[in-house]
Amino acid sequence: MNTQRFRYTWQVAILLMFSSLLAGCGINNIPTYDEQVKSAWSQVENQYQRRADLIPNLVETVKGFARQEQETLTAVVEARAKATSINISAEDLNDPAKMRQFEQAQSQLTGALSRLMAVSERYPDLKSNQNFLALQSQLEGTENRIAVARRDFIASVERYNTEIRTFPGRIWHSLMYSDMPIRENFSATTENAEQAPQVNFE
Repeated sequence: MNTQRFRYTWQVAILLMFSSLLAGCGINNIPTYDEQVKSAWSQVENQYQRRADLIPNLVETVKGFARQEQETLTAVVEARAKATSINISAEDLNDPAKMRQFEQAQSQLTGALSRLMAVSERYPDLKSNQNFLALQSQLEGTENRIAVARRDFIASVERYNTEIRTFPGRIWHSLMYSDMPIRENFSATTENAEQAPQVNFE
């Protein structure tokens, strides 16, 4: 009886020691970093959605002062519709074509917003309107949040990709996580895309 108890205790001790060795050698790093990539991407989408939510009010405010700028207003509305129609799921993060499509749509929206803000320069009454100033400030803050969220996503993808390409992560990747591919990262889709658009007209 004591021999069985001793053997059982010894097996539990070996199992606990083996588990702690595995936990300390990075076996969980790859799925942990993968979840961080997905979380960081959710923040990117969250900030782009925040920007999209501001646009209808901004367009309506500008329209009240500059109805003759219909072409610019239409371009913003169409770019917003296209940008919000492309959704990227966690699985799509592994699809470079889908990611490029999403980036291009967001880039077109950024360009349309820049043109809308440039139009506002021609309307002093619009520039001094409190609603417009508040929306302009929120948009500027959102563009900065987008830049931060993209930066965080890029860093999390870099950490994940580095883990599965270097020792010991490369071993765990080949043994246990071979179905988890190298992830694509953001690439600049427009000139100076890494900089937040300037929307301050003071």
